[in-house]
Amino acid sequence: MDRIAKSPANYVPLTPLTFIKRASMVYSNRTSVIYAGVSFTWRQTYERCCRLAYSLRALNVAKNDVVSVLAPNVPALYEMHFAVPMAGAVLNAMNTRLDAKNIATILLHSEAKVFFVDYQYVPLASEALRLVVASKSNKDGSSAQYAMPLVIVIDDLHKPTGVRLGNLEYEKLIDHGNPRYPGEDVEDEWDAIALNYTSGTTSAPKGVVYSHRGAFLSTMSLIQGWEMGTEAVYLWSLPMFHCNGWTFTWGVAARGGANVCIRNTTAEEMYKSISLHNVTHMCCAPIVFNILLEAKPHERCEIKSKVNILTGGAPPPAALLEKMEDLGFHIMHAYGLTEATGPALVCEWQTKWNQLPSDQQARLKARQGVGILTLADVDVKNKDTMESVPRDGMTMGEIVLRGSSIMKGYLKDEKATANAFKNGWFLTGDVGVIHPDGYLEIKDRSKDVIISGGENISSVELESILFKHPAILEAAVVAMPHPRWGESPCAFVVLKNPGTTETEILAYCRKKMSKFMVPKKVEFVKELPKTGTGKVQKVELRKIAQTQISEKTSTNNKRSEKEIHVDENRYYESELHDQDKLLAISRL
Repeated sequence: MDRIAKSPANYVPLTPLTFIKRASMVYSNRTSVIYAGVSFTWRQTYERCCRLAYSLRALNVAKNDVVSVLAPNVPALYEMHFAVPMAGAVLNAMNTRLDAKNIATILLHSEAKVFFVDYQYVPLASEALRLVVASKSNKDGSSAQYAMPLVIVIDDLHKPTGVRLGNLEYEKLIDHGNPRYPGEDVEDEWDAIALNYTSGTTSAPKGVVYSHRGAFLSTMSLIQGWEMGTEAVYLWSLPMFHCNGWTFTWGVAARGGANVCIRNTTAEEMYKSISLHNVTHMCCAPIVFNILLEAKPHERCEIKSKVNILTGGAPPPAALLEKMEDLGFHIMHAYGLTEATGPALVCEWQTKWNQLPSDQQARLKARQGVGILTLADVDVKNKDTMESVPRDGMTMGEIVLRGSSIMKGYLKDEKATANAFKNGWFLTGDVGVIHPDGYLEIKDRSKDVIISGGENISSVELESILFKHPAILEAAVVAMPHPRWGESPCAFVVLKNPGTTETEILAYCRKKMSKFMVPKKVEFVKELPKTGTGKVQKVELRKIAQTQISEKTSTNNKRSEKEIHVDENRYYESELHDQDKLLAISRL
């Protein structure tokens, strides 16, 4: 049996590139891309990808060269997800919310050979390129040898602007390419297909390398786990730069669906697209829920059909999910990270849950769920002993993963790669629990758990309760120093309308949670600091909390330390039974 050899007939490297070739044959006349009144069929999209791949090779782009792109969700960025790897190169889709310094850092670290820039971001890219040149200057003022990336502007398909950074423009490359170019063969499925940089919420951004094999398997798992059928109409509310659109850049092609591209994720543009094109699927971070929920009457359009939403990025409060369901959206919650090629867990719905009250259903949907098919295993472990935690929905540990959709590693960073992998597992840095039914629920980032008087307090759990307050639009909770208990919760709140006071918020919290969990400080802010992917930058909030508590402690809030200690002791001694209530809730 072992002597049976592989052959081209029975072994073909796994790659998402097979999806678009198949789409061009099976769904040739079906709409592939819609953008601002312009549309393409799958045959046309495939030919455009072939043309671009051919032109890239003509520009001396070779295997493993990095091709960077700074663009919103426009057809060009979608096409590059196929065309760049067809040329044998590696796609680096940049976060459009980065500043010039970060863009320059990525260009230098990745050694990008080509840099595509959407016309809207030409000023930003120009400043980044200036910083690249400056960083490569020697102390004597002479320029060090460095092959600057070839810059190509992506003009608007709908209304060309004529903006340029040189003589090359995206559509010219398409026009001069060969529509019958077959693309370079993928000889090894372990070859790199994409390079994505982490958002850096807890550490410096790192270059995460995806393989063709990992991208293929993750894509297949997600379209299956989400039960995406053929003829899906997918709205690009999620940035394509975010884990390659959670692999749905490739997944929509696999199902022969239509990609509805929008330049800006505004309430008006999303509602209009959903209504006009009968959108069936969209992905987004929970922050987009608020955009949809807070839309003004003139921004809304009638939702004629059910819209399936896959959400992730930050654990959405159950109350927020319930409001979205009431609008006509069907939510599935996922959990993932850049290193896992996007979503790694999905909250697979069980029919028996349909009999539960809506608030309990929302709490169940807020779980992160079970591993996608690609994952060989997922667990929650004690990080020190690497022993699995009990499946009681209460004992917290680090979420660990292993499977073929996990990244190859970090570019040029062997140490960080080695630290991420331990005993055959990828350490996510996220803290969670496993419920008796095997479903995982994230509790926090490991750095965001608040340890107060020896008790672990989940900031996510506190945020979920705060979200239910009718006056609160957004909330984030971090630790601040406490003279007695070491740490205590500090809540940062964005109000829907001004007028609600700290006293009212704290009174609400005392009714809804154990007293030892009640924030000791509520700070009202106009907006929460966020990364380019919508994650709250708690490191910035912690800095503020440190300052606030220091000032509060110095004045002692006009109370003696002894009085504060007496009150805190009462919280712990008289309210221990509330912990049992929380445990009961967590098991729902």
